[in-house]
Amino acid sequence: MTGRWSAVIPSAEAMERLGAHLARALEVGDWVALTGALGAGKTTLVRGLARGLGFRGRVASPTFTLVHVYRGRIPLHHLDLYRLEGEPALQDVVDPAEMEATGAVVVEWADRAPGWVPADALWLELALQPPGPHRRVAARAAGPRGRRLLDHLARGWGGDDAARGGPEGGTADGPGGR
Repeated sequence: MTGRWSAVIPSAEAMERLGAHLARALEVGDWVALTGALGAGKTTLVRGLARGLGFRGRVASPTFTLVHVYRGRIPLHHLDLYRLEGEPALQDVVDPAEMEATGAVVVEWADRAPGWVPADALWLELALQPPGPHRRVAARAAGPRGRRLLDHLARGWGGDDAARGGPEGGTADGPGGR
């Protein structure tokens, strides 16, 4: 069964808060797959994930190095597949089993290697919402790990975070999605 959730995120600061909120539910072995155009907020969300896990250093997209590891409550393996030349190129660079055994994994441009991402990942599609700095985040999950993360977003994000300037209109729907 697939679940879905979506929200409008009004600012970069709110996108970081969304990442920090999601980080509270991350466990070793979890995967978060990010998609969206350049400038949609993927790296900003990852910065929030890393901060939410307790990492205090610089968080940047690993476009040229492919992977960064941020050490916090659990390690966060951050991959950027923007320059990927096809899924087979990943086999020579990273071991997904090793990453998920030691921490959580977040992948920017995951749509460039969808067969490489586990079936039970949480997928977040980020999109620009002009005019202004708004972004729409649409989440979907099919497996138990992704579903647990999606449920965490749906339960906790629309209320307390909205009162602090978080997204308006966070919605979730049950099995089957919209």
